[in-house]
Amino acid sequence: MGSADIVPGVSGGTIALITGIYAHLVEAISKIKFAFIKPLFKGDFRGFWNQMLEEIDFKFFIPLVLGIGVAFLTLAKVVTFCMDNYTALTYSFFLGLIIASAVVLFKKLNKVTVKNLLFTILGIVLTYIFVSLNPIAANHSLIVIFISGMIAICAMILPGISGSFLLLLLGQYAFMLDALHMLKFKEIIVFVVGALIGILGFSKILNFLLKNYEEITMAFLIGVMLGSLKVPAAQIMNSVSINISGLLPCVIVAIIGFAIIIVLESRFDYID
Repeated sequence: MGSADIVPGVSGGTIALITGIYAHLVEAISKIKFAFIKPLFKGDFRGFWNQMLEEIDFKFFIPLVLGIGVAFLTLAKVVTFCMDNYTALTYSFFLGLIIASAVVLFKKLNKVTVKNLLFTILGIVLTYIFVSLNPIAANHSLIVIFISGMIAICAMILPGISGSFLLLLLGQYAFMLDALHMLKFKEIIVFVVGALIGILGFSKILNFLLKNYEEITMAFLIGVMLGSLKVPAAQIMNSVSINISGLLPCVIVAIIGFAIIIVLESRFDYID
């Protein structure tokens, strides 16, 4: 998830979906209500600890957060190097990942209905419009970084919507990538605090939708994935010659990405 979230146009939520942890992730986040803080005001440290263990799934979050953190710190340079030097092949790989993820999610729909189809089309249209927006000019003050963290993290847990792309639109992507490289702790901490506040609120909405409107929510997410294909497709077309010799390596790499997702999906338990 960390590796995917670094790349504009690719979603960490997509990786969570295909590896079968998506429902668990959303539900675990939505259960955090910070009620465990109340016993502290009474000096009840045992109550604080017990309540915190009840609210927060440490067994799930510790390895997940560590994995994402390690990816952010170690793979940021690798991913940006590939994007800068092998743009077409890198985005072809992402293209294959996204298409396969949409196929996997489609297979999980109980049936194809008019309502599901309409929500899929809505997802395609809205996402296509969104990813076609131009990046805005913004400063890098702490309040802007805080708000950017709140907004971007919501996209990071949505399959098909890239949190990094949102940061790109907000004019904070290159700045925050540099902050990670240079270990600018003040900016990183402010961004993380904003992200925590954003994800705690948004996860409750998403968890409600998945529990009460699972079919149309999944149909909409399929549309979101398909609409987001504009990003890698545009990068590929801008980076290669439009002929068989130029596109063939990209097609091969996309097929490899597609195959990896299909294999992963068959190896992991999926959302019921």
